[in-house]
Amino acid sequence: MAATPFKTHYILPTRVLWQSAHGVAGALGLLASELAQPIQPTRQTVCLLQPHDGAPAGVLLDFGLELQGCIEITTYSRAARGAAEPRVRVRFGESASEAMAELGHRGAGNDYAIRDEVQLLPWLGTKTIGPGGFRFVRIDALDAVSITHVRAVHTVPDIPRAGAFRCSDVKLDTIWDVGAYTVELNAQSHLWDGIKRDRLVWMGDVEPTVRTICAVHGYTDVVPRSLDLVRDHTPRGAWMNGISSFSLWWVLIQETWWLHCGDFEYLESQRGYLLDLLAQLVERMEADGSECLDGMRFLNWPTYADKQATAAGLQALLVMAFEAGARLAHVLGDAGPARQASACAVRARARASEPFGSKSAAAMQVLAAMSGIEAARRALLSGGARGISAFGGSSILRALGYLGETRAALDVVRAYWGGMIERGATTFWEEFDVDWLEGSGRIDELTPPGKTDLHGDYGEYGYSGFRKSLCHAWASGPTAWLSEHVLGVTPLLPGCARVRIAPNLGDLAWAEGSYPTPRGPLRVRHKRVADDLVHTTFDAPFGVEVVLAPQAEREARA
Repeated sequence: MAATPFKTHYILPTRVLWQSAHGVAGALGLLASELAQPIQPTRQTVCLLQPHDGAPAGVLLDFGLELQGCIEITTYSRAARGAAEPRVRVRFGESASEAMAELGHRGAGNDYAIRDEVQLLPWLGTKTIGPGGFRFVRIDALDAVSITHVRAVHTVPDIPRAGAFRCSDVKLDTIWDVGAYTVELNAQSHLWDGIKRDRLVWMGDVEPTVRTICAVHGYTDVVPRSLDLVRDHTPRGAWMNGISSFSLWWVLIQETWWLHCGDFEYLESQRGYLLDLLAQLVERMEADGSECLDGMRFLNWPTYADKQATAAGLQALLVMAFEAGARLAHVLGDAGPARQASACAVRARARASEPFGSKSAAAMQVLAAMSGIEAARRALLSGGARGISAFGGSSILRALGYLGETRAALDVVRAYWGGMIERGATTFWEEFDVDWLEGSGRIDELTPPGKTDLHGDYGEYGYSGFRKSLCHAWASGPTAWLSEHVLGVTPLLPGCARVRIAPNLGDLAWAEGSYPTPRGPLRVRHKRVADDLVHTTFDAPFGVEVVLAPQAEREARA
């Protein structure tokens, strides 16, 4: 298995967003300094930072979009050769206000990627600082220094986009692109949770990420490498990442990956662990079908303190894991475990309960085809984009689509993920609440007086204040959903050998795009020609059989 190559981009700052009142000269020259090579200042604009009355001289640079990597600072000279190297303090930020924050203020920290440090700069050379996830960089000179150049060294996987999405609503096009870019930044050595902070492989968080990769890139080795990393570091009988639901998500991801890629050799390599895990799940179910999962009981953070909603969601997730596990065991030829898992799914499904107002629990119940679907529908439709979480949003959109509520789902996408973009986001965040928008400023500006700080003032649990990641792959749900549901592309046989196309335009006039398959991209276009008629054209690669859903069914779900 060849490792995914990476590509490096060198990016200049686009704005000097702030500079100290004294001691700064020539800062705008940093926006046009293309040459990463020290030369004499008569040939190049120099930014001079000179501390004043004991206070450092500083600038805040905006690179225009979220980046993954380092920065390079090139200097020309100091007062005299042999003098002490000048010191600068460098602060990275995913928002302008984070880059201005002191350590410890509203959660600003160095606990994962170092975002705030003092560095020595050379007399005549370049210093690389990082890596981290950032858009903004504040540089404070503690000693006088002449800087000729600052640029970002941005590193992303060199994976072409075989998937695409465009429609009659440009906002949705942007949201699809931002979700794809968010995942690309986090697809590094493994599928990171966040480039600034949680550079770990959290298995539940990987589920929406893998769906997005299937819709945007198709096969990339970072997916099986990540799945296997957590598997190999989770002893049999334990839970992945210490969270019981994350082992359930691993089963569901394995089926998603199998249907998309059709790699039987890879699936076969999961046999032993999969069968042991299914047996472990059988032991964590009561005789009446109720789940009794131990470990950390987690559905998502907003429902974490609600034990009833968490239990309702975990019960549904257990049904889905048993059903997916049964199908995989059948493919592997293990008839006994397949029958047992199927029987357990039936028993577990019979233990449906109220979702207790939780949209995430309701979504799980809909996707698991539990009874009481009308209560789940009411919960999902209540409050529009309120009650959505960045992680749970993927399942919520899928559930709304399953219920035929495409227009409601599109409105949620526009309000929730579109709300982040309207406030300056270029990647999607670890967590967000539409109520945060009221009275708050933008992340790409310094928060004005009278406004709340959209980054620093909000969040709880692990995403409080500036600790909150503004580039979190689990938030990419709309990208996969727009391809899977609006374009309507669903693999029916492993390796996309047979694919179903069932468009759901909702309030859109048209939608088009491509969906990656192992045999090449499947290109699709849908155009509404009347209230009850959508015209569909497609171009399928050789070896991909397309099943076009009947028009009545397509429209019923639009």
